[in-house]
Amino acid sequence: MLASRHPVLMDFVRPLDAVIPGVQGRILAVLAETTAELNLRTIARIANVSEAQVSRVLPGLVSLGLVERREAPPSALFQLVREHIAAGPLLALSRSRDRMIEKMRQIAEGLPLEPASVVVFGSFARGDADEESDIETLLVRPLGIDDSDETWSSAVQQWIDQVANVSGNNVEVLEVAEPDVPARLASKRSVWQQIRRDGLVVSGSSLESFQPAARG
Repeated sequence: MLASRHPVLMDFVRPLDAVIPGVQGRILAVLAETTAELNLRTIARIANVSEAQVSRVLPGLVSLGLVERREAPPSALFQLVREHIAAGPLLALSRSRDRMIEKMRQIAEGLPLEPASVVVFGSFARGDADEESDIETLLVRPLGIDDSDETWSSAVQQWIDQVANVSGNNVEVLEVAEPDVPARLASKRSVWQQIRRDGLVVSGSSLESFQPAARG
């Protein structure tokens, strides 16, 4: 596998926590991920912080107008004000994984030689990639292109560099020629079992399209 040398930064499971560390980030993450009104106890439980910590942070967010407080005796309910100027970036950040998938598709389609298929596997594909996770990718080299082809080599390196720059995470590439994919997919090696089970196609042909056609 080819790998980027890039600082590992982004936690795609808790993206808001990664950018806004501490109790405030956890609380904002909880509020950004639901449209429901939540009481203080529920926020504390979901954010995995104490009720005392939540009670210290929420008034400041309310005073900013970013969080709305509504009295509902015997408690108060809180909700993110999604129209607030600061809410947009928070909501976008909370959807970092979906945005990253779309960005990877755009990167793949902009390469000097587009792979026959780009498949992300491992923790990112499963949805549990944190700040220590690599973005593992299968790049399928198109028919008629040799592995020494300069345009292809440039495309692979461009993929690694651009995905690493956008995500902040290390990028690993498994490169396979298109004619070899069916045999690899039938392999019992753990990496190919992961690809079959969790592989997420972000550009190009589906994994199913590489399977031999059934004969009647």
